[in-house]
Order: sequence, then structure tokens, then C-alpha cells
Amino acid sequence: MKIHDLKPAEGSVTKRTRVGRGIAAGKGKTAGRGTKGQRSRAGASIPAWFEGGQTPLHIRIPKLRGFRNINDIEYEVVNVGAISAAIEAGKLESEKNSPVTVNADTLKQAGLVRRDRKPLKVLGHGEVSAKLFVLADAFTKSAREKIEAAGGTAQVIEVPSTPLAALGVDAPDAPAAAGEPASPAPEPEATAAAEPVDAGQPDVPAEEAPAADAADDNG
Repeated sequence: MKIHDLKPAEGSVTKRTRVGRGIAAGKGKTAGRGTKGQRSRAGASIPAWFEGGQTPLHIRIPKLRGFRNINDIEYEVVNVGAISAAIEAGKLESEKNSPVTVNADTLKQAGLVRRDRKPLKVLGHGEVSAKLFVLADAFTKSAREKIEAAGGTAQVIEVPSTPLAALGVDAPDAPAAAGEPASPAPEPEATAAAEPVDAGQPDVPAEEAPAADAADDNG
């Protein structure tokens, strides 16, 4: 075998495809590019977002300014004037010589709020014509002043920040505040170590021991 007899394995080497070189190239007259048009020409590089010259989608859509605060609380609001109007219309009633109780449930029954799942906030637009006991999650300054000026009470619903102990169970000790050293654990009482006792010899005082030895010598 000589060098001119060597050739690559069958199928390992293929000829370069000559695109757009006529019928003689073996790909037909149009070389698989269709008939005319921008993509049939050489150097056609069209981005995927190109829409043929019309206003593209990312420009047609209006811009959304600002941002959404994830810590924002969406309240169900009601004005003190609307509460007074509902009392005059008989939608909110109370027992004799007692303030009118106003909360999310009573307001929903009166049709002043749509949903009672959201926190309730009382606003100060309008006048208070009756003595109210209002239980809500938040009050504006003017609403609180008008309710209290009419002899009523504005009570804020407080949610405990820490879990409460069950009924009949003593609450655990509060953890030490940051920066305060923890109280040391009580040390166990020291117990005197028991001395070993020799069962074979009776306890003899130290002063009587020499006398006993002298008696043995004389005997």
C-alpha cells in the first residue's frame, strides 16, 4: 500500500454545500430559500423579535411606572359619616342606653363594606351623631377624635406578636433582651464525700491508741 492509495472512510468526509450557485450545485435553482424575498438574499440576518417593520410589541405595550410595595396593607375602608347614616336608617342598632357596636361583621350586614376578610380602617369624613363603640384594625386621627368627641370609643384590634399560652397553662419565662447576660444556672449543693470505713477494725480515738499498745507490751 502506498500513500496515494490511502483515502478516508466512507461517509466521514462530505463536500461543502454550494448554496445559491445554480442548478449545477445540486440544490436546485433557489437552493431551498424559496422564491425572492429578504430571506432569499445573501446576508439575511433578521432578529427573532422583528415584526416586518410594524411597531413592535414591546413598544405598543404601555409602560408600567413605579412598583408594588410588598409590605402595603390593603384596607376595607368606611367613613364615620356613613356609619352615622346607617344608624339613622336603622341598619345599625343597639340596646337601650348603650353605645352602638360597630365592627367588620355589623358593617358587612349593613352593606357598608363588601368583604370582612380584609382589615378594617375607619376614616374621618362626615360627622358622628351617636355614641359608638368601634372595633377596627386602624383609625385615622380625625375619625378617632370625632368618635371620642361624641362619647364613643375607638378600639384597635391588636394581634399578639408572640404566641400566647393556652388557658390554664403558665406562660414560659420571657427570653432575655438583647445585650443582657443570661442568668447563670443554679449550682448543685456540694455534698461531703463519705470516707471509707474499715469493717475489720473498730474506731479508736487517736489519744487512746498509744495506751493500748503499752498494755500489750507489759502483758
